[in-house]
Amino acid sequence: MSELTRPWTAARTANAVRNREISAETVASNALEVIKRVNPLVNAFTEVTSERALLEARCVDTALAAGHDLPLAGVPFAVKNLYDVAGQTTLAGSRINRDAPAATADGHLVSKLKASGAILTGCLNMGEYAYDFTGENSHDGTCKNPHDLTRMTGGSSSGSASAAASGMVPVTLGSDTNGSIRVPASFCGLFGLKPTFGRLSRAGTFPFVANLDHLGPLTRSAEDLALVYDVLQGLDPADPWQASRTTQPTLPELPKGPDGLRMAVAGGFFRQMGEPEAFDAVDLVARALGISEEIDIPEAARARAAAYVITTAESSTLLLDKIRSRPQDFDPDTRDRFISGTMVPAVWLQQAHRFRSWFRDMMREIFKSVDILLAPATPFHALKSGTRTMTLNGQEMLARPNIGLFTQPISFIGLPVATVPVWLDGAALPIGVQVIAPAWREDLALRVAHHLQEMGTVQAPVADL
Repeated sequence: MSELTRPWTAARTANAVRNREISAETVASNALEVIKRVNPLVNAFTEVTSERALLEARCVDTALAAGHDLPLAGVPFAVKNLYDVAGQTTLAGSRINRDAPAATADGHLVSKLKASGAILTGCLNMGEYAYDFTGENSHDGTCKNPHDLTRMTGGSSSGSASAAASGMVPVTLGSDTNGSIRVPASFCGLFGLKPTFGRLSRAGTFPFVANLDHLGPLTRSAEDLALVYDVLQGLDPADPWQASRTTQPTLPELPKGPDGLRMAVAGGFFRQMGEPEAFDAVDLVARALGISEEIDIPEAARARAAAYVITTAESSTLLLDKIRSRPQDFDPDTRDRFISGTMVPAVWLQQAHRFRSWFRDMMREIFKSVDILLAPATPFHALKSGTRTMTLNGQEMLARPNIGLFTQPISFIGLPVATVPVWLDGAALPIGVQVIAPAWREDLALRVAHHLQEMGTVQAPVADL
């Protein structure tokens, strides 16, 4: 029992519960005690579902006693508050949504985790309507980085990162439109997975940008990332955006692990506009993998610009009624970005989508000669909370919209990415590296992430709070 004082990974927890070394109810009780102690320090949870967690844990213990096999038996998890949770209002980080009725059923991925034996402990803080890279929410308060409480968590999956990095739960679910899993994973030192666009069902979540939204997990180990991803897969007729079996290609077998994979560092845009730590982290990972090749990614800056056009235009259309009727109930920064999106000319949006098709085809050609690309996840370590402007390459720019400058060109075309956490020698904070694979090849990114962790190149320690 004393080992419970140290946060376990999902894999360790599930093995212990399945082998009856410890009950799921004991694990859930311990997680709730940790949340009670730690959450006031980091402000990650907006709702703790204590009664549900204990009930689900008892059900898991009963199911195991009856001989059922549950791959995530007893694993505590929590979800970004844009996921529907039965009996809870889906806040999506906003004030306005508080007036909505409670969800009548769990979102699809929440249900998948529950069916696997995982225990929901609550809903997590996030940027308003997911339009955020900082973790600062004017309605629910700033979410704090467990490795330095004065620093940003990154967003918009801020609570998802903080809850995992602080050891409150080993698994969280987030969402990623322009980098909202990868940025918090980088700032808080976690493994994060943005799957291929259309891979996982988005049913039962509050949307941001239908053409760009992805859902995925954040964890403290590559093994857990793969374990949770396996559970989340499967076709869902309730999600018209999810790719069907006919659109998911048959994939060739490639070598297990990184041996034999063709890997390169993304150059050009991805080697500019960052602080030294961003490029040092990529170089460290590249050396560990024996990578010497660098490949330029043409027009990545334009891809980022086009992603912005699609994001602001489509998200503002979704929320137009709320912008008109309750503008005073938005965070002013978020509201202004939504308002600007209502004024994007239709021809700009059309051109952005045309460019998106071109950029996707161009990247397909690049991936004919390489299996994995490495790129920074963020341009720097986590900024101080409240930072409004930053300077990169001598250029002063707004911090909030530019934290995701390296993630946007990748999610723009829906490629799968595993973010891995790097701790440079002498660094007080982690920083992430994107392990980018071709469409539908999450397995390759996950293999590389696991190999890097096995070598000790990347790691996700629990913050010392």
